[in-house]
Amino acid sequence: MVDILRVITRRQGLYEFTSDLELLVERSKVTDGICNLLIQHTSASLVIQENADPSAQADLEKWLNRLVPEGDSLYTHVFEGADDMPAHIKAALTASSLSIPIKNGRLCLGVWQGVFCWEHRHAGSRREIAVHIGE
Repeated sequence: MVDILRVITRRQGLYEFTSDLELLVERSKVTDGICNLLIQHTSASLVIQENADPSAQADLEKWLNRLVPEGDSLYTHVFEGADDMPAHIKAALTASSLSIPIKNGRLCLGVWQGVFCWEHRHAGSRREIAVHIGE
């Protein structure tokens, strides 16, 4: 069975949804297995990242914006705005899917790890993440 998690984003940045994911794992009753995630968008991505200090997330955002700047004259895909093509590139450089092991009914994440939707557009959006939990 596949569930759809919805993450509302307001602007560029990382949006943690670990607790929502943990609830799905708990409801699945899977003791030992795998949780597979796929973000159903091409201008946002998924990442496992530190969730204890928000400055780590802010630094990642600044670094990726410097790596993939808006307004590059190479871009021809500009119909949806100056942030559109950079958002697609950022999504291509990061991850559209993740797999996280489940052990003893819990995600095998480290102490300071969280699961995030990384919004690459300025305006934000309602992002949908397909989640399959199995043995």
